[in-house]
Amino acid sequence: MARIDGREPDQLRPVTITPGYMKHAEGSVLIEMGDTHVICSVSVEDRVPHFLIGKGQGWITAEYSMLPRSTHTRTQRETRGVKGRTQEIQRLIGRAIRGISNLKNVGERTLWIDCDVIRADGGTRTASITGAYIAVALALDTLKQKDKLKGDVLRDSLAAISVGIVDGTPCLDLCYQEDSSAEVDMNVVMTGDGRFVELQGTAEGEPFDADQMQALVGLATKGINELTVIQNSTIAEATA
Repeated sequence: MARIDGREPDQLRPVTITPGYMKHAEGSVLIEMGDTHVICSVSVEDRVPHFLIGKGQGWITAEYSMLPRSTHTRTQRETRGVKGRTQEIQRLIGRAIRGISNLKNVGERTLWIDCDVIRADGGTRTASITGAYIAVALALDTLKQKDKLKGDVLRDSLAAISVGIVDGTPCLDLCYQEDSSAEVDMNVVMTGDGRFVELQGTAEGEPFDADQMQALVGLATKGINELTVIQNSTIAEATA
């Protein structure tokens, strides 16, 4: 199968990650996956939500947004409250990062993750999760250097990727044109040791069977393994 951008079915788009992209954030990256570009930044506040006050643990939460001209036509700013899709994505980001974190070692602090899409070409939520993990790791290193952590916070790495069936072929890391015409669309979030945090799969037309699902999960696992190598290298270089 010849893909729109010439890639093989099991090939990621080119990945570039720039750490320290936001000067004032405790941790940040610009993650570029093909023509999807997302700024992920982490801010640390010395307070927690009211339901955690006095419990000796921290909190991690996320916000997600798309700039108006990150898309082909202008996306309206969500000034009157976030829409359902936005709420779903930011809850997913926060939930996924919390799932690999020991929040007691954060202390009574909140890590705010901001994922801002500046260019969208499919896979914005998965790029956000992949970049957010790195930004959190960098923010925690900042806290560690200031001797503000009780111990290690992150128990594993975390990355995400999209997969789908396009013209009958399972494909990895869909661009927007592929995603908009895919027969099956799936987002996969996994830890570095191969455990699943979330699977979001939908048949846009005909239902898909177990063999197709396994093929998609296999592709996602391959892609996430490759992203994990890039993440670890980026963190190691940025914190050396």
